[in-house]
Amino acid sequence: MARKHGVSEATPYNWKAKYGGMDVSGAKRLRALEDDNAKLKKLLADQMLEAAALRELLSKNR
Repeated sequence: MARKHGVSEATPYNWKAKYGGMDVSGAKRLRALEDDNAKLKKLLADQMLEAAALRELLSKNR
């Protein structure tokens, strides 16, 4: 079944472990939260890079 759909044999088991007890709306909500979390992590990384660049610039000006 898995090979027919182009996924590994373990994928359906991983999906069942992750989404097994959820209904469709719960799975959609989880996916939306995961997407929001990824966006927030990217924003945090961008802010940390900007802060590091500013610290480096300030240390060079001293």
